[in-house]
Amino acid sequence: MLNPNLKLNTKLWSGDVEAVPIRRGFGEGLVKAGEADENVVALCADLTESTQMHFFKEKFPERFTQIGVAEQNLVTVASGMAAMGKIPFCSSYAMFSPGRNWEQIRTTIAYNDRPVKIVGSHAGISVGPDGGTHQALEDIAIMRAMPNMEVVSPCDAIEAKKITQLLAKSGKPAYLRLAREKTPIMTTEETPVALGKSQIFWMPDVGIAEVGIIATGALLYQAILVAKELESEGVKIKVMNLVSIKPMDVEGIVSLAKEAGAIVTVEEHQVMGGMGSAVAEVLAQHFPVPIEFIGVQDKFGQSGKPDELIEHYGMGKSSIKEAVKKVLKRKI
Repeated sequence: MLNPNLKLNTKLWSGDVEAVPIRRGFGEGLVKAGEADENVVALCADLTESTQMHFFKEKFPERFTQIGVAEQNLVTVASGMAAMGKIPFCSSYAMFSPGRNWEQIRTTIAYNDRPVKIVGSHAGISVGPDGGTHQALEDIAIMRAMPNMEVVSPCDAIEAKKITQLLAKSGKPAYLRLAREKTPIMTTEETPVALGKSQIFWMPDVGIAEVGIIATGALLYQAILVAKELESEGVKIKVMNLVSIKPMDVEGIVSLAKEAGAIVTVEEHQVMGGMGSAVAEVLAQHFPVPIEFIGVQDKFGQSGKPDELIEHYGMGKSSIKEAVKKVLKRKI
């Protein structure tokens, strides 16, 4: 069942559940952050509407800077603004930022611990027709390895709106990962969220979980659907929403592993170096259990329809269900 304490969207099972691009939630959250603090500023690399930063530009034109197609300059200018007391959010496609400007982010932002927020939109394989060159599948890996850098991956537009406002207050460098496609709304305005904390979105009606699924980003929806289907087959599942990849909720992850005794991680990213790897690092140190990884298996993307690509690369419902059954056998 859905965790009643989190006030989640009860319309998840209806055929017409509302779907909204996660990046839109960022755009709305950035305006809220700007209203709350006049030091919040925005910079974009010629993709203002695509990254949904146009909401901020329209509300606060004097606090918006169009850098143009110059991603290395984008983050360097943002670092300078942060040094002068501003709270910059800089946006582009994830393949370009942090993909193209990683060294500038490392040297001018993370190394100096400047509170710049790097917003990587159109991340993952569900960018679809844009093809492999534009499908950022390595961004979590390169950003979580960077000292001082927080890494967050919201599951829907409402969570993205809240996380954006929290990042504006964090005082730390951060990477905010956003998907392009419309994603079912899983949370509500009343659902709590916090940096560094995980949440159990799905739990057994009675008893303890046999497998824990840890998901981040838009694929959390697929994980919840799988958990509901497996419940009817007598398999008890807990599904964790891991919005905060760094800092990671070590206590929550270890607690889930101790209860379930087996873990499946789900992310729209390379399995090497991503969220699943971070979870495995935690469990290897604190409580080793059998684990299966859902994600892209050391391949580049390709052009196609988003839903088809998710299935082709083994990240759809059938693949998640197969991973659950596989890890269950490894428990015995």
